[in-house]
Amino acid sequence: MRHNKAVNHLGRQSGHRKAMLANMASSLILKKRITTTVAKAKALKPYLEPLVTKSKEDTTHNRRVVFSYLKDKNAVSELFRVIAPKIADRPGGYLRILHIGFRQGDAAEMALIEFVDFNEAALASGKKEEKKATRRSRSKKAAEPAAEAAPAAEPVAEEAPAAEPAAEEPKAE
Repeated sequence: MRHNKAVNHLGRQSGHRKAMLANMASSLILKKRITTTVAKAKALKPYLEPLVTKSKEDTTHNRRVVFSYLKDKNAVSELFRVIAPKIADRPGGYLRILHIGFRQGDAAEMALIEFVDFNEAALASGKKEEKKATRRSRSKKAAEPAAEAAPAAEPVAEEAPAAEPAAEEPKAE
């Protein structure tokens, strides 16, 4: 039975695992998106999200705590200067894990882990969804625009046959 064994050791000893997670977290902070195995991505998420929460409050103590985990001065400054202001109003869930298939060499399941607020493609599609109109009930007002659209289609149909005889006249000459 595996009671109280929540940590995935990832087949590594503790020093190697801590160093690997620190390096992956630093890379993710600097690049905003990395590709790794699903197991490592799932281990990285609970490692990094508390650090992102600490970065919301920019104090010397929080910077030192985050630096003790990341061990990279550039990543710490990027986290506090760029990422923290952008996620300030988000109450949690800063990272997204997307499964992307299997690795060619050993068929390991791969994942893309990224910051939610830094994916321009998803943000652009999300803005389009917000522009949708509200749902309307089926009433007389909803039926009227459909009735108005039908007469508009008829003149287009009348113009098309008129253009065809003009095209046939040069052939007759």
